Amino acid sequence: MPKCATLLQAWQHTWQRSDLRRHTALQDATLSLAYPALYEQVARQAGQLRSAGIEPGHRIALSMERSLDAVLAVLAIMAAGACPCPLEPRLGEAELADRIVGGGLNWLLADNVLSLAPLPLPPERVLQHDRLPAAAPYWSTTTQPDDPALMLFTSGSTGKPKGVLQSHRGLLNNCLGVCHMTALSGDDLLLHVMPIYHTNGLNNQLFSPLAVGATVHFAPRFKAEQIPELMRQVKPTIITGVPTMYSRMLAHPIPPAGLERLRFARCGSAPITHELHRKIEQHLGRPLVISYGLSEATCTSTMNPPARTRIGSIGQVLANQDVYLAGPAGDRISIAGQEGEICIAGASLMLGYVGSVTPGALEPQAGPLHTGDIGYMDEDGYVFITGRIKDVIIRGGENISPSQIENVIAEHPGVSNCCVIGMPHEDLGEVPVAFILPQPGKTIDTPALQQRLQEKLARIYQPEALFVVDALPENSVGKVDRKALAARLRITNPTDIEPPCNMQAS
Repeated sequence: MPKCATLLQAWQHTWQRSDLRRHTALQDATLSLAYPALYEQVARQAGQLRSAGIEPGHRIALSMERSLDAVLAVLAIMAAGACPCPLEPRLGEAELADRIVGGGLNWLLADNVLSLAPLPLPPERVLQHDRLPAAAPYWSTTTQPDDPALMLFTSGSTGKPKGVLQSHRGLLNNCLGVCHMTALSGDDLLLHVMPIYHTNGLNNQLFSPLAVGATVHFAPRFKAEQIPELMRQVKPTIITGVPTMYSRMLAHPIPPAGLERLRFARCGSAPITHELHRKIEQHLGRPLVISYGLSEATCTSTMNPPARTRIGSIGQVLANQDVYLAGPAGDRISIAGQEGEICIAGASLMLGYVGSVTPGALEPQAGPLHTGDIGYMDEDGYVFITGRIKDVIIRGGENISPSQIENVIAEHPGVSNCCVIGMPHEDLGEVPVAFILPQPGKTIDTPALQQRLQEKLARIYQPEALFVVDALPENSVGKVDRKALAARLRITNPTDIEPPCNMQAS
């Protein structure tokens, strides 16, 4: 990749390379775009957006169904010098309005304007994707590294969704680190099944491969039962997902033809148990590369090297990133094995939150990002997460990490997935309870599981109750929704619970 100041410059250089004239950039089941055609279509649409009135610095809400058209729209908004904000398709009327106002979004680009309710935008600023005015092609040459490049809303797993404003500098820095760690090149073919309103689905699975001349196969929304045939047809070198996706794939064997080119599978966005990690690697016959990051730090900050993965670790710090552990006083920890809070500084940090204080206003990021995750670094620079400040269960004054209990439960036969949260307790303040999802057709021997927990963990880690459920609630990006589980506990009277017990999910 040439030395560039922004990702836009890297794209422009790559997409016009003579050796990529016939090389596929984007494809789906019906369409294939070579790199020259990608450049032509993005530049033409960028010109149309400029002709419609969009200017550099404008924030553009994107409300489109999952499609290559939506991908091209994101790229075109950026090429126009503006800042895209992809939203979940079919947001409710109130939530869509809240995001437009709270995020200070100036325009909305949609694939079906007629389906939208009245919006807090002038009618001329609501654009139909296939009815943009004719215009000459355009590609911004004035975009600066610290200009806004992308806006995403956090998943809301720890509170109300907030707008995260990422810079062109951050996008390029993330791209460089990911490409270096994974040896991503024009020989790679990525199978894309994650949402494009999520930082991983954009930064790592579209922006980065398109910067090095790789091919991205854009598949329909993830369905586990369709993955074997999709893998057989596409023959990817890299696939990416979250733990829930891979867990569901275990019931669907992938034919050898679908794995013949696969280099590795990537997994991030949510914690994964050691047992599930091993099962996925056995299922695929390839390394499962665990990575870690947040939207607030553009996307990925640490990643396991594909040839040197360590189960239980979130990997090593990416090139050009500043990730460190901080002690209680904020000092950097330099001793291997000593726990601290994972902090991130440097070029990948967001410009700031939008709308967290005043609707539409940017609250600049000041200083390093305190992730709230607790961990340590070993002698070889691999980072391990041991808990999360906000997920920590405080039982009688003792801190309990849910992941320690979840790892033991996940090893038990018949368990597909699990989640441990804190339940209010009159005497101890808080006690752990476990929600357990069985594998299809399996039952959970709760007395045996309880005995295993007693053998493996100290008394304070013993769950007060074991809830066997027929589903675990998920948020929009596939993470187990701890808030929804806590709400379920509020519905159930805790005084009626006796360990272990079964509770059917509502």
